[in-house]
Amino acid sequence: MVKALCLIQSIFSLGTLENSKMKQIFILRDKAVVEYAREYLSGLHLDALRPLKVVIDTLTRTGEQNAKFHAMCGDIAKSKFKWMGKERTEAQWKVLLVSGHAVATKEGSEVTVGLEGEYINLRESTALMSKTRGSSLIEYTIAWATENGIKLNIGFYFDDN
Repeated sequence: MVKALCLIQSIFSLGTLENSKMKQIFILRDKAVVEYAREYLSGLHLDALRPLKVVIDTLTRTGEQNAKFHAMCGDIAKSKFKWMGKERTEAQWKVLLVSGHAVATKEGSEVTVGLEGEYINLRESTALMSKTRGSSLIEYTIAWATENGIKLNIGFYFDDN
């Protein structure tokens, strides 16, 4: 069930436009896709002055997970729930939930002094989360909202995790 992503990306142009980039993504689910990727790679013109890179990586969270999480953050913001005595925006709830999730799942957090002397939380990127981690964040958000009496519009975004 391990899903992998094969990304072939030209650092420089392989076509007629001097500064264009080429990108090809394969979702490796079965041997047929692996064979297609192999054929694609073997057909590429390689040039030492225009190198390519191949990256194999797990899938990141889906667009659907992103939409669900942001909708949940919006629901919490619209609930007017106060955190530290203030109502928070959707963007602020995102930071709070991602940080809380990291601590709850033993990933930890780091607060440091920013460039202008302010305190900032160096949090993980939701865009780089794995699909499994994205699901965990959604589950954490639902649990947190439920514990705090916040009604989420689950029918809107909960077809599938």
